[in-house]
Amino acid sequence: MTDASQAVEDMKAKIQENWGWFLTLGIALVIGGIILIAAPLATSIAVVILIAAVLFFGGLVQIYNSFKTKGTSSFLWNLITGAIAVIGGVVIYVNPLAGTFVLTVVIAAIFAAQGVSQVLLAFKLRPHEGWVWVMIAGVVSLAAGIMIWMELPSSAAWALGLIAGVSVLVNGWSYIAIALAARASKA
Repeated sequence: MTDASQAVEDMKAKIQENWGWFLTLGIALVIGGIILIAAPLATSIAVVILIAAVLFFGGLVQIYNSFKTKGTSSFLWNLITGAIAVIGGVVIYVNPLAGTFVLTVVIAAIFAAQGVSQVLLAFKLRPHEGWVWVMIAGVVSLAAGIMIWMELPSSAAWALGLIAGVSVLVNGWSYIAIALAARASKA
């Protein structure tokens, strides 16, 4: 047996031994996802504040690191980038609603661009089985991006929270599915 297949078997055994914990984690994530979806504005603001903190502290580390590279060609670039991150973090923290708006615009653009690229990829894959699923994913992404964009500025109040909630909810369902499959194969 190869190392990779042994690792897979070890993982299966661990999941089967601990299927109850995986089930508990899945249920907790599903409940958390429902809560996030139920309070999308609060979730959106929380996500933005977290991003502000990451920008701020990451920027400070980058500024510190820039002085470690003083005298090299990357010094000024690292210093400027770090300063922009710190300033951006502070601005977002001071006005999280504006940060929520900007992040929502970025997400709408990403969804739209991803949708267009998936639709184009689907046409290239068209002779192959399963190309329709790529097309569907592209159309859904494009539609989501357009819907978020068309609803601006009001979509800033719900889009980030809804996306975060759906992500947590789906992750929870995946853990529940893994736990139940492990329980069934253990029996």
